[in-house]
Amino acid sequence: MSGFLSSSIARKVAMALSALFLIFFLIIHLAVNLTSLFSEEAFNQASHFMGTNPLIQFALQPILIFGVVFHFVMGFVLELKNRASRNVNYVKYNGAASASWMSRNMAISGGVILAFIVIHFLDFWIPELNTKYVVGDMSGYIEGTTNYRYYEELQHKFASPVKVGIYVVAFVLLALHLMHGFQSAFQSIGFNNKYTSCVKSLGKWYSILIPLGFIIIALFHHFNH
Repeated sequence: MSGFLSSSIARKVAMALSALFLIFFLIIHLAVNLTSLFSEEAFNQASHFMGTNPLIQFALQPILIFGVVFHFVMGFVLELKNRASRNVNYVKYNGAASASWMSRNMAISGGVILAFIVIHFLDFWIPELNTKYVVGDMSGYIEGTTNYRYYEELQHKFASPVKVGIYVVAFVLLALHLMHGFQSAFQSIGFNNKYTSCVKSLGKWYSILIPLGFIIIALFHHFNH
């Protein structure tokens, strides 16, 4: 693997494939969470299935975690390689002349998003692991009832205006990150052809609608808890 990733092209392709994997995951994650806007029961059922299905928990979830870590590590490696390759002693590099703000600051937006993911894991994932595997409660019920706890926990998480503000800022940065990252991922795997305009259009809508969906969910549960 290390030999394969020693090539600049291989690193970019690996980065692109991990990005496409995470892009697909965001769609699924948003779809599950959107059910909370329309049906408490549907959200509880979906959350319980996702949280107890062995295939998801012990196969797909580790792959997801690896994908997240790999994507961000590879992103920072590429950023360091790009900076090292610029011969600033002879030519003054002017990024603004040939690249957008988004493309020049992917490492910054990526770093902030990574910090948000860590917060998100501490907020949702770690407590869920504690409940299921430390406490040993796999039922998903609110204690003393036969009602699932997921919807109630979601509303509790978004009760704080500070936390909701952090989520909104993080998803705005995610939108900016995706504006460049979506098209760049497809370009790295060979879609820099007659489909380029279609990819650009799809990437623009994806970059707006996916983060906006998460923002709406956070605001909805903040004002309706």
